[in-house]
Amino acid sequence: MKLLFRENKVLLLIIALAVLVSVVAIGGRISVENQNKTYDIVLDYNELEAMAKQSDHDVSWWLKEFKSMGITKVGLAEENMVSLMENTDMPVSAEIMYQIMKEADWEAQYPASFIEQLKENGFDEYDVLIEAASKEAFDFVTNAISERYQAEKYFTYESENGGLIVLNGSAKETLYTETYKYMSSISKKGFIEKDEIISSKLMYLNLGILPAKLDIVNAAGMDIIPRTASYKGWNDADYARAVINSYKEMGVKPEYMIVGGESIIGYDDGIDTVYNYLKENNVTLGLIENTTQRQNILQFGVDETVKKTGYDAVRIFSVWDYIQNRYQYYGYEGAKEIENTLFRAVVERNIRLIYYKPIKEFKDQHVYVTDPEEYRMMFSNLEQRLNEHGIQFGDKASVMDDYQVNRILKLAMAVGCVAAVILLVQTILPMGRKLKLALFALGALGAAGAYFVMPHYAELITSFAAAVIFPCLATSYLVKQSKEYTDGLEKDAALTKLIGLGIVTVIISIALSLLGAIMTAAPISSINYLLEIDIFRGVKAAQLLPLAFFAVAYLAYYGFGGSKKRPGTLEYLDLRDMMNASIKVWMVLLGICLLALGYYYISRTGNESSVQVSAMEMLFRNTLEDHLIARPRSKEFLFAFPAVMMLVYTSVRRFPLWPILFGLASVIGMTSVANTFMHIRSPLYLGFARTGYSLLFGIIIGIIGIIVFEIGHKLYKKLERQTF
Repeated sequence: MKLLFRENKVLLLIIALAVLVSVVAIGGRISVENQNKTYDIVLDYNELEAMAKQSDHDVSWWLKEFKSMGITKVGLAEENMVSLMENTDMPVSAEIMYQIMKEADWEAQYPASFIEQLKENGFDEYDVLIEAASKEAFDFVTNAISERYQAEKYFTYESENGGLIVLNGSAKETLYTETYKYMSSISKKGFIEKDEIISSKLMYLNLGILPAKLDIVNAAGMDIIPRTASYKGWNDADYARAVINSYKEMGVKPEYMIVGGESIIGYDDGIDTVYNYLKENNVTLGLIENTTQRQNILQFGVDETVKKTGYDAVRIFSVWDYIQNRYQYYGYEGAKEIENTLFRAVVERNIRLIYYKPIKEFKDQHVYVTDPEEYRMMFSNLEQRLNEHGIQFGDKASVMDDYQVNRILKLAMAVGCVAAVILLVQTILPMGRKLKLALFALGALGAAGAYFVMPHYAELITSFAAAVIFPCLATSYLVKQSKEYTDGLEKDAALTKLIGLGIVTVIISIALSLLGAIMTAAPISSINYLLEIDIFRGVKAAQLLPLAFFAVAYLAYYGFGGSKKRPGTLEYLDLRDMMNASIKVWMVLLGICLLALGYYYISRTGNESSVQVSAMEMLFRNTLEDHLIARPRSKEFLFAFPAVMMLVYTSVRRFPLWPILFGLASVIGMTSVANTFMHIRSPLYLGFARTGYSLLFGIIIGIIGIIVFEIGHKLYKKLERQTF
């Protein structure tokens, strides 16, 4: 170890400076996170209305109940043809012309003068025909359309008791069924594939807020957050201005803009209209988290507008339908798991606005829970738990400052990664001083060029490199220590000494990985990552590469067979012996088991995991979450960190094969430390707390594991002597 320090003073100094720079960068981020401590809740009116219909009370009563719980904002979606038909008493209907034209005598069902006008204007199967059976309904729809949409995109036909409106659609707005097959005597294959037209996006064009709903919310003394949906081709600046004017006419002054549909209003010909509205009225734009809890849902113009406003934005957790159905989930009596979900969203993912929808029964997805005390208890418990993290329920959700990591600092971190990778290579392939300096100069020059030519990709590469290199350095340290303990200590060394060495080894190895974790988080600690507009990529690769490096490092220190000459150097003989080795059945079986475990391990990584977490494991996680500042990662304290101590123990005791297995398990812990800090949206204090708890519990479990292993080994030896 002393030789390593003496021969690599310059590289170690550069790495130390890079770590120091990283600490400065994350210090600025921590300051931003500490000021982001207020969350807010918005109720979804439509779902509340649906719940009210299943209860003994009307919407007004329920609004007052939620207001007594401290919730003062209601998300009120603008109406469209679908909502008017399904959720109101307004006598209107709409159908795509494709379906209407299927009837042979469809023209006879409408006034001749309308058919004549229809033919003059031109029509096709993609158009939408709206029928209003009252003057009030006709006026509501036509006024909204005339104010918001271009004259050439529609025409109207008024009658005594209502009228007809035709929206000029196209194939781009048309909605189809999934491809289905039907038998055909014409096709050589015996069947034909077909897509059936069923509807159009034009059915979802926004027509404004119904005055009746507006009056109900106003009477309850609650603030309205309008939800406006927009669709390409029907979303120009005039549309945006009409929407904004309708807000003003209704007296609606929203705190937030929560975009509906596929884009922000006015996106077709620019975002200046909505940008000016947001800035002039101090409205915060919402970023709706995806259902996978990774990044935000794609809505055109939202990210662009957020950047233009200087990141005056808030992340939103929408209570999706599968979250609504977590009532009495995992065996809980009430809405505990929904509460847990909201808690994790706010604490762990920078969510500061909850778009709330009422609870549904777990066993019946159409039945709402209509006991107000369930909601009162859930929100009260949530508020109390969040207070423990310094996060308060307030009148407006807090917004993070526009924090950007300086490019010079990021370049310094990249140069530190270059020095670290040279140091890593030297742990298995000794290099001369001149070669190291030459490689460092080339690497530093390449890093500078990358930050000049492609700064965004360069910061991601820097972060990824740190996430791989430092766990590999920790891995190299573990293998080196394992070899030194094997060669330098007596096989029957005292158990207390082995436990002490195991504790020291696990602390040092985690510290090395933690340096990498800091350097992983620092380059991408800017606001665009904190809001998940941009994300870290390469999580699975960062998990796998250190495992591959373990095999190389183990070969460099132990060799393959008994011909190892220079421990710590990867030699030709090592590769030759490995390639010429006889493959035994037990090796094949062990390899299959390791591959299966590896697949399971990688499948469990990330939010989009293909492996479902068991109910028992979730209950265990929730228990830890309830009693600790942050839940430690199970694979760290139950598995990987104790494995480091077991690696030390089995190496000294000269147990065959066990050091390899415990070594592989140890590497998972080293990568996990860095992986914790790859979740950029999570506040940094949580990452440090997780790692601290994992270390503490891992040491305790490691001590227990060593004692159990020692007792088991002695019993085995005793039985072996009695047998023979």
